[in-house]
Amino acid sequence: MIQFSLKCDEEHVFDSWFQSASAFDALKAAGHLFCTVCGSNDVSKAIMAPRVSTQAEAAPEKPLQTAQSDQEKALTKMRREVEKNADYVGPRFAEEARSMYLGTTPERAIYGEANGAEAKALIDDGVPVMPLPFLPNRKAN
Repeated sequence: MIQFSLKCDEEHVFDSWFQSASAFDALKAAGHLFCTVCGSNDVSKAIMAPRVSTQAEAAPEKPLQTAQSDQEKALTKMRREVEKNADYVGPRFAEEARSMYLGTTPERAIYGEANGAEAKALIDDGVPVMPLPFLPNRKAN
């Protein structure tokens, strides 16, 4: 795992963990990175200082304690609400959202995955959608 400091085109700065540097690149190329503040998907790595210590300076390992900011707490709450109250449709999101918009399937709360082109087409056609500031869990409810 690697932690990157990220920023969006609106200059919002936030941190996120990735499986690897190439995982970051793949998510960025697929259009799956979004600003946790404004939702912009124009996200890049910000300048950051490496965390380096010598063996003599290294403290004994302690369990990590993560203090959540108010923003992180709000995002966690949002994720729980979405996962509790909406159906995960995975990569069928664009198809499902369009089908509900056209009235061919009953309306319900859904969330899932769409690439940039699919999302833009939905928005251009007036389908009410919005990006979530987190990646969905890849499991159906």
